Amino acid sequence: MFNTHFLFASLIWGSIGVGYFIYGKKQSSWVPMVGGLLMIAASYFVMSAFLMSLVGIGLMAAIHVLLNRGY
Repeated sequence: MFNTHFLFASLIWGSIGVGYFIYGKKQSSWVPMVGGLLMIAASYFVMSAFLMSLVGIGLMAAIHVLLNRGY
């Protein structure tokens, strides 16, 4: 469970999630805030670095699409 790849991926995606959460809170936008929380949760609960990266990329894409559509 605690191999190098998992810890590094968890650090990266958790940090990006915290950044999205802080950005959403300061901008009063719920989309990046919820996306950031989901990224933080994925960094804790997904036990594979590859799957965690796929989930993180998917959440970033979803946040981007939702913000471009005006949510």
